[in-house]
Amino acid sequence: MADALLGPAEIRELAARLGVAPTKKLGQNFLHDPNTIRRIVAAAGLRADDVVLEVGPGLGSLTLGLLGAAAHVHAVEIDPVLAAALPGTVAERADPARLSVHLDDALKVAADRFTPAPTMLVANLPYNVAVPVVLHLLATLPTLRGGLVMVQKEVADRLVAGPGSKVYGVPSVKLAWYSEARAAGRVPPAVFWPVPNVDSGLVAFTRRDPVADVPRAAVFQVVDAAFAQRRKTLRAALAGWAGGAAQAEEILVAAGISPQARGESLTVEQFAAVAAAAAERGLGGRLSPSGRQHEEVNP
Repeated sequence: MADALLGPAEIRELAARLGVAPTKKLGQNFLHDPNTIRRIVAAAGLRADDVVLEVGPGLGSLTLGLLGAAAHVHAVEIDPVLAAALPGTVAERADPARLSVHLDDALKVAADRFTPAPTMLVANLPYNVAVPVVLHLLATLPTLRGGLVMVQKEVADRLVAGPGSKVYGVPSVKLAWYSEARAAGRVPPAVFWPVPNVDSGLVAFTRRDPVADVPRAAVFQVVDAAFAQRRKTLRAALAGWAGGAAQAEEILVAAGISPQARGESLTVEQFAAVAAAAAERGLGGRLSPSGRQHEEVNP
């Protein structure tokens, strides 16, 4: 694998040949350090039979590392120039038969696009869509057993935060619904071209069994409402969703949660308990006061 990986000179030469200039709109910061690529691949804990889904392969530096460790790689790329060039780059350094390139938006892909079915998500995600992409793929691809993503360090901190943390919020709870997540290290700006003005962080996650026998959409409504006004007590924050403060209090008490608690203190299991208590009483499900009732959000 060492000889196949792209270094800084190869990345710049390839970009020049393709006439590619990284754009902020697409969140393009190309990874060019072979040691960092090896570190990411090792941290992902891939098995030889894994099928990897990579989002935003760019010029192919991480793609080549993944092909050295997995059975197959699905690369989803929204830039048509980069998508068209990737098979040729891989063919010069690895087995192109083990690569499938999909010119698509990762926020819109469906499970039937991928054969064989992906088992791991490993990607250097564009900062501006990182959280929505992870949540969408976990919801859409039940075959994913886990993954490792590189995101802005601030976003990484939020994704792995637990109840009571200052950065615990909607991304933390929604990722916890699907999986157990942990921080897997920091990545410095110097390993990218162009160099970003922030550090990156690695987040590893492992799919887990459903938290509760409650519809995900119902639980996520509660989460969105609770954090839309995070300084308020849950009795007040959930009033719009529940149909009134009194109804919110009734639901919370039934779920075994203090109406004076705040959203940042609840586990995902407790949010599920609130949704279940509301369903039993035919309450809840209304738009939160801010209207933030959606599954996939930026932090």
